[in-house]
Amino acid sequence: MPLQLYNTLTRKKELFEPLEPGRVRMYNCGPTVYSFAHIGNFASFLLADLLRRHLEYSGLEVLQIMNITDVGHLTQDNVADAQGEDKLEKKAREEKKDPWEIARFYEDAFHADRKLLNIRDAHRYPRATEHVPEMITMIEELLAAGLAYEAGGQVYFEIAKFPRYGILSGNSTEELMAGESGRVESDPSKRHPLDFTLWKRDPKHLMQWDSPFGRGFPGWHIECSALSRKSLGEVFDIHTGGEDNIFPHHDCEIAQSSGGKDQICARHWLHRRYILIDGKKMSKSLGNIYTVGDLVQKGYTPREIRFNLLIGHYRANSNFTFQGLDSARETIRYLREFRRNMLELPARVTPAEEIQTVASLSQERDRGFRAGLDDDLNISASLAELHAFVSEAYKLATTEESGRLAVARLDAWDQVLGVLGERDGSPDASETTARVGKSNWTAAEVDRLVGERNEARARKDFKESDRIRDVLKAAGIVIKDSPQGTRWHAEG
Repeated sequence: MPLQLYNTLTRKKELFEPLEPGRVRMYNCGPTVYSFAHIGNFASFLLADLLRRHLEYSGLEVLQIMNITDVGHLTQDNVADAQGEDKLEKKAREEKKDPWEIARFYEDAFHADRKLLNIRDAHRYPRATEHVPEMITMIEELLAAGLAYEAGGQVYFEIAKFPRYGILSGNSTEELMAGESGRVESDPSKRHPLDFTLWKRDPKHLMQWDSPFGRGFPGWHIECSALSRKSLGEVFDIHTGGEDNIFPHHDCEIAQSSGGKDQICARHWLHRRYILIDGKKMSKSLGNIYTVGDLVQKGYTPREIRFNLLIGHYRANSNFTFQGLDSARETIRYLREFRRNMLELPARVTPAEEIQTVASLSQERDRGFRAGLDDDLNISASLAELHAFVSEAYKLATTEESGRLAVARLDAWDQVLGVLGERDGSPDASETTARVGKSNWTAAEVDRLVGERNEARARKDFKESDRIRDVLKAAGIVIKDSPQGTRWHAEG
């Protein structure tokens, strides 16, 4: 069946057809790198990964962009014009470090955890701080078009100039005003209380840039608009994020990306709903926020964590439990055992009828597997096809040749699921390598960072090499340089 995806914009399932035949352009809201990403964040990133893998399994080429927010994301981000202080600066003050150092450390940690979870590399991870000129250009365009204005030393987007404001969330201006009343201090410089900031002025802010509007820094929303336009064009195929991004972030993004035209920057919007912990929303006060490292310390492998976060449908709140992780462990163990058993079947002549039967079973179940994911990424339906295939293949395959046919199908499906590891059925290196230091990174991840440090030293970029050294040190990794090369070990 053709791919149908639920579109937050239209509130219904729609046939997905890329703007450019055979090629999909996709933008995913990435991490704000002020702390370790938790499993709720990674559930959103895994939605993007599953979608990309399914698109590629279906024969489409995918261009995937995921941004890195390293400036401008304020602490009170659930209102139209975010309030409070910059999340990175707050963390920098708490840890008595430079905000750039904070950003790079947690960006490295994000990528290390992402690789552990077998999330494929996006084609680009543009950092907000490296694309401020593009944001300034976009703000200038909005000012020239009369969609933005300068007041009180800042630049605001005027929502009255975009009548469709709130189209993604379904909120009317009246509803938003009622919801925000009492939560946000009135700003007399604004033309409307819901007008949101494009460029902020704050002499105390540590991360600042010169601009035609004065020295300051960009708002959170303008970042994604500028980055997506540069990487994917004014209109692209798919935009994903977490449910909490719908309002205000994506509503504001749509408004400013329109440029005054009757267009929406992305044609399909997908949002991952919340991960609940034992039926409760994750919160620091309840102490129920888990990172990948937390779960690895409890003895779970990254593939078990990945599988557990994938199996719930993205449009339903998922209830995370340790019993669910245990179940994921048993399922992976069962599938790997099936794979091993199929490869150990006797090498004797296989009846032609058996080959045909196993091949037909493989094709039939593959159609069901694809149909499940084509139905708005209904992974439960696809997994049902997988389990039915395993059960039937056990009965039908009696020789090595037919066993390898079954394994080939399982391996093909795992290119979408990404939970079984290498093609030989053994666990991936991230699971068999002991965690080192305080980071919960694998030795391979430490080797990668040490290699990047050595490359920086070779090109005499000592600031970068010192930064990586400090990242390793904070993670409990001691490095020693010698004429024979660089060696490292974990503290203790």
